[in-house]
Parts: sequence; C-alpha cells; structure tokens
Amino acid sequence: MQYKDYYKTLGIERDATQDKVKQAYRRLARKYHPDVSKEANAEEQFKAVGEAYEVLKDPEKRAAYDQLGSQWRAGQDFRPPPGWDAGFEFSGDDASVFSDFFESLFGQSVGARGERAGFSAQGQDHHAKVMIDIEDAYTGATRQISLHSPHLDSTGHVRTKDRTLNVKIPKGVRQGQSIRLTGQGDSGMGQGRAGDLYLEVEFRPHPLYRVKGRDVYIDLPLTPWEMALGAQVRVPTPAGPVDVNIPPSSQPGHKLRLAGRGIPAQNKGDLFVVLKVVLPPADTDKKRKIYEDMARELAFNPRQHMAV
Repeated sequence: MQYKDYYKTLGIERDATQDKVKQAYRRLARKYHPDVSKEANAEEQFKAVGEAYEVLKDPEKRAAYDQLGSQWRAGQDFRPPPGWDAGFEFSGDDASVFSDFFESLFGQSVGARGERAGFSAQGQDHHAKVMIDIEDAYTGATRQISLHSPHLDSTGHVRTKDRTLNVKIPKGVRQGQSIRLTGQGDSGMGQGRAGDLYLEVEFRPHPLYRVKGRDVYIDLPLTPWEMALGAQVRVPTPAGPVDVNIPPSSQPGHKLRLAGRGIPAQNKGDLFVVLKVVLPPADTDKKRKIYEDMARELAFNPRQHMAV
C-alpha cells in the first residue's frame, strides 16, 4: 500500500484553514468532474480529490491523519503503525468506501458503532481507541488515559482539546471490545442527557505474546537436545511463569496447549506454547567438531521425503 498525501492532492499547505480546504476542493472538483473535464485521467483525479476532501474537511479525521506526521511521502510504501490513532475521539458514523489507504486509516476508527444522536436532544456518542497491556486483561486495572478531541478555532484551523480520564479496565477484556463510559460524549441539548464515550480496546505490541481472540501464543526457544530428549522448561505467561513438560522427539512448530491460560473471559481462552529450535553457533573448533560428529553418527537427512 502506498501513502497518500491528501494536502498535496488538494494543492494546499498542511496548516491551511478549513475554508481553504473547501475552496481547493471546489476548484479541483470542477476541473476534474467527468461530465465536463477533457483530462485523460479525470475520473481518477476526481475520486482522489473527493477522498482527500473527505478526510481534510472533517476536523476529527484531519487531526488523526496529521498524527502520522510528515515522515511519509506520497507513493512510499506505507503501513499504519499499531495504535497510530489511539486517543483520538471520533463522533458519529461513516460508511463511505474509498481507497485501501483510506480504509486502513478510517475503516474501523469511524465505522458504525452505535446510533447517531442526529438532531435529537441527546448528546452525540464519541468513540476512541485505547492501547492497554495484555497483562491488564488478566488482572483488571485502572489506567489514566489521555484523549484528544479535535475542534475548529476562531481562525478556521484545526486544534485539539486534551482531557485525561481514569478508566477501569475490566478483567477479561478482549481486543476489539468496547468499554462504555456513560455521559462522556457530547453534551445534550436542553434537558437531554450527554452522549456516551466508547473506548475500543487494543493491546500494545508485546515482545513475547500474540493474541488471537481469547487465545494467547508464545514462541518458546529450545535447544536441539531439549527437543529430542524432552525437558521441563519454565515458561513466562501474562499471569506468571509455569513449568511446561516438553515431550521427547518434539518438532519445531509443535504447539502445546495450556487450557484456560489465555484471556480470562467468561469463556476462558487458552495459551499455546509454540516450540522453536535454536542451534548453538559453531564458532570454535571444538563446537564444529561436535557438529561433525553428529552429522556422522546420526546420518540424518531431513529432505529424504523430497526425492531430489
């Protein structure tokens, strides 16, 4: 996927006011409208201009997009960093479908999550993504979370208001699950109640663990003799270390299932230990001699089944 510079698409500076954004869009939309333009790539340009405007006209999307910074250039290979939009508040829904780049940024962040308040007296709901540690899902915790709410200032520039909330992370929370904070959305009109804030949970990348639904995976490095002869090895888990028996004649990639040691939801997940073999380096004459003896004594050909 390639990075798209929406400011460059509209031909404006990154600090342009919202009025400048609208003016640039109207000018280019007229220029590239397929019904009137004679440009060879008018339809493609018209779609690109519309996509850029969809993001930059909206203070919430624009502020989150700006979070990516200026280190990317148009056309560069791009993959959004994990949790790039964490802490940004979005309101309402968006069902638009644009390019893969647009969907990778906003397809989930502003998708349908609850009903819009529209013009009723109730305040509009807000949504934000928050990053937590996997260990918090095992024990539950109270964490201080900073949120950024974009708005327009009196000059038409996008600014952000920051607020900090103490949020209770429930034990057993899963990735993608939402925590509802009642009354933390937009204020209601008249006597209407405030909207709610929905925090979508995402786990921070962990050096040891991978999470799939309720299940947790960990790669366990083993020596060749531990794999071949069997061993008892202490394995870290988010709930504390456990002793695991490695069966003799184990093979790399084999999974050992520790039932109920995954995310402790109502239906507990499992923890899978994935066996990985790590070879000692043959970096001395003595070690090379050991490998040579093994090659001669074992006479093992792992490619025998390939018949080549």
